[in-house]
Amino acid sequence: MVRKFLTFITIKNTAATTRIKLHLTLVGWLLFCLSSLAMTGCSRPDWFVGAGGKYNEANMELIRGPRANLDKAIVSLQAVVQEDPTYRDSLTLLGKAYYRKALYYDAYSISQRALAINKDDEIAWLVYGLAQIRVGDGAKGLESIKGGLTLLARAMKEDYRGYTLWDPRGTVRTQLNRSAFQALKGLEERENILASTEQLLMKIDEEEWFQRQGKNVDRALSDG
Repeated sequence: MVRKFLTFITIKNTAATTRIKLHLTLVGWLLFCLSSLAMTGCSRPDWFVGAGGKYNEANMELIRGPRANLDKAIVSLQAVVQEDPTYRDSLTLLGKAYYRKALYYDAYSISQRALAINKDDEIAWLVYGLAQIRVGDGAKGLESIKGGLTLLARAMKEDYRGYTLWDPRGTVRTQLNRSAFQALKGLEERENILASTEQLLMKIDEEEWFQRQGKNVDRALSDG
């Protein structure tokens, strides 16, 4: 009986020791991975450091709407375009940030550079058109906005901007139609064209914010 009891205790202690060793091994492996990640910047993905990190930080800031820290976004995007002006749509985002800060001449020149890199960038055309109107080139600005609206209508499908379910409530499409209607009226509706196009850009940012935060399910439930 005593021998059986001692055998049971030995087995139990062996199992506990094995669990402790396994736990220590896992902790050691985790600490090694963390220290390796901290020491080698190349282990981090592009979106976390360098131009990619600054770009994503600025993009997330811009799509926050009225809560955006525009100065912070501008500093980050300036660093990105200085390092690589062709990095994704960094010039377009910088132009948009300048426009929202009411730096219209800066928005004008930066958006022009963005379009030199990608003439099919619908957002760049919209920002460029708005800036053109703001600096006094109304006729050309209106044509730029019309071109941007046309490109947006063509590009905005369910997988627009890489999202599989874009604009499920149709708020962006509704604002797109309103902006197109205002643009057709001509420059006598200058203020309405500006307001409507600015609202369209805000709706796009708002939709991307929801997409980034994964809130489409919540919105669907709240809509009933």
